[in-house]
Amino acid sequence: QPPKPRPLYDIIILGASGFTGKYVVKEALKFLNTPSSPLKTLALAGRSREKLVKTLQWAAHPSSPPNDVSVIIADTTDPPSLSSLCNQTKLLLNCVGPYRIHGEPVVAACASSGCDYLDITGEPEFMEEMEAKYHEKAMETGSLIVSACGFDSIPAEMGVMFNTRQWVAPAVPNHVTAYVSLESDKRIVGNFATYESAVLGVANMDKLQQLRRSRPKKPRPVVSDHSAFLFVVDILVFHGLKDGDSKPWAWWLQYYLPTLQYYSPHIRCEKIYIVSFLSIASIGRGILVPEADMMLGHPDLFKPLPQTMMIAIPGPHLPKGPTIEYQEKIGLRALKLPSADAVVVRRTLVTLMENPHGLPGINESPEHIGKREAYWSSVKPAHFGVKIASKSLLGIYRILGVGVFIGLLCRFSFGRWLLLKFPSFFSFGWFRKTGPSEDEVRSASFKMWFVGYGFSDSNLASERNSKPDMEIITRVMGPEIGYVTTPISLVQCALIVLSQRENLPKGGVYTPGIVFGPDLQERLQENGISFDVVSKTALPSPAPA
Repeated sequence: QPPKPRPLYDIIILGASGFTGKYVVKEALKFLNTPSSPLKTLALAGRSREKLVKTLQWAAHPSSPPNDVSVIIADTTDPPSLSSLCNQTKLLLNCVGPYRIHGEPVVAACASSGCDYLDITGEPEFMEEMEAKYHEKAMETGSLIVSACGFDSIPAEMGVMFNTRQWVAPAVPNHVTAYVSLESDKRIVGNFATYESAVLGVANMDKLQQLRRSRPKKPRPVVSDHSAFLFVVDILVFHGLKDGDSKPWAWWLQYYLPTLQYYSPHIRCEKIYIVSFLSIASIGRGILVPEADMMLGHPDLFKPLPQTMMIAIPGPHLPKGPTIEYQEKIGLRALKLPSADAVVVRRTLVTLMENPHGLPGINESPEHIGKREAYWSSVKPAHFGVKIASKSLLGIYRILGVGVFIGLLCRFSFGRWLLLKFPSFFSFGWFRKTGPSEDEVRSASFKMWFVGYGFSDSNLASERNSKPDMEIITRVMGPEIGYVTTPISLVQCALIVLSQRENLPKGGVYTPGIVFGPDLQERLQENGISFDVVSKTALPSPAPA
């Protein structure tokens, strides 16, 4: 097989003339042919040459547009044009949404050709479906495919990892909640494509659940306390032995341990892992049963599980809390936000369970190996959730109203038509088809507070009725989320791919956190997104009963 010809471009931006795409072009031009930047060649791709030329002029203003930026005609409905793009570039930035409609042909083309791919989607169904369909192919061809490289979900991923890294041993986190606050001197206006993705996402929630049920279950971070242990049974116990040999074990599990609860069956590597919670106070550790003849009381039964099989979260389950919460420490009222952030963070943790030191690179330098292993050893697992926050109760009711409109109307085709036909009305002015003005973009910003609860000593987590005795609050702040923070995040991820490709995984479909975690925070801080520790506080002990 002849060697693949050297790509003409470092980056091609697909959908460059769209609402978000043009801001991505503007951000990318800041690093084109600048000292120490790996971005030397750039092309813009889309359906209209005229619109692409106008985008380049707008993005370069007040300077003249650079002569060495090419314009290429391509369409997500034309697979040959996508294949041609992939053969011409090292890295494709996909800004064409909604991704559930337009994204898969682009991912398929990249996975087949070995071209690297980044996008800015916040659509969980799309991300999980692409992982299911193209991960193996991308690993084979060396195509690194990473979604959610914009506001969804870079601030959340980097923010929660920044918070958990503040818990210095013996302290450990139990749960971290992110509170997203959007601010502006003018009115906050979002991209219509974001609104459309939200409507279609809620409308197709059943498809996401069906996709998840159809896939092999993956291990999940589990609670580790005095009443729980992880029970792992080799598939030989139930499937490799004769029926007569396996029945006693099934009988023992069913009748002698009536409190057995299946948490997450997971078939992988020819083994079945059964995660169980047993109300046995005297046993608080994970155990591995490698042989069918091991019974309770055998000394080898009480082996701790290998780290690659589990990541335990110390302490109790995450408390549910009220529907509308007032978080006194940050002065905000908040409502649970069904966003992609929690899903993406969970996927990163699952990958970390299988790769405790992160993902090794193709030809990784010793310096980067040390950096990667040091970084991931300092990241600690924790339950994670996201809430949308507002200073006023009226703002919370407004958010709740939008959610009710979308939740009720998106179930019916006519309701979806109304939602998408009149976005400004049903979102109380937050979204409109024309998008925000440049003044509205410049005046907007965000703050994302991460409130973490945990234990000052990990041993406290295993005590009966234990409650967190420590709180750490951190904060991520930056400019407008859709047209400034998103391009910053995407372009910085792209520059890491270009400059450190040998230090990154060969290929596969991954989350941004697991790929860019050790390198990204510093780059974001240099480009207007800040990370701060707000407070570390000892919580008062609960009064004795």
